[in-house]
Amino acid sequence: MEVINAIGRRKAAVARVYLSAGTGAVTINKKELAAYFPSGLLQYVVLQPLNELGVQGKFDIKANLDGGGIKGQAEALRLAIARALVKLDAENKSALKSNGFLTRDAREVERKKPGQPKARRKFQFSKR
Repeated sequence: MEVINAIGRRKAAVARVYLSAGTGAVTINKKELAAYFPSGLLQYVVLQPLNELGVQGKFDIKANLDGGGIKGQAEALRLAIARALVKLDAENKSALKSNGFLTRDAREVERKKPGQPKARRKFQFSKR
């Protein structure tokens, strides 16, 4: 099996994934999964597409993560892994799509406007 690559994005995070046949090792920015994402919840989020298809332990995943925060990076990595699994076998698409793993979450932070403390919050109005 050749190496399959895919990209995933979430907020400001970008994940580039390289999927190959192997023993289930997940390497992120040259670190193990547990070292990069110490939280069990984030590890679960990253491995959701593999668990859904029941193929955990069959593929080695190498990922480059850049930008954003830890949660956005985990969700970008989940999307990239799901896209790589669909490239590998098109029959996986329906199972992953029904769980929402192939949907790009396009919500971004709204910019701050001038004359306001935040994006929507206004300074307190004083009539007198």
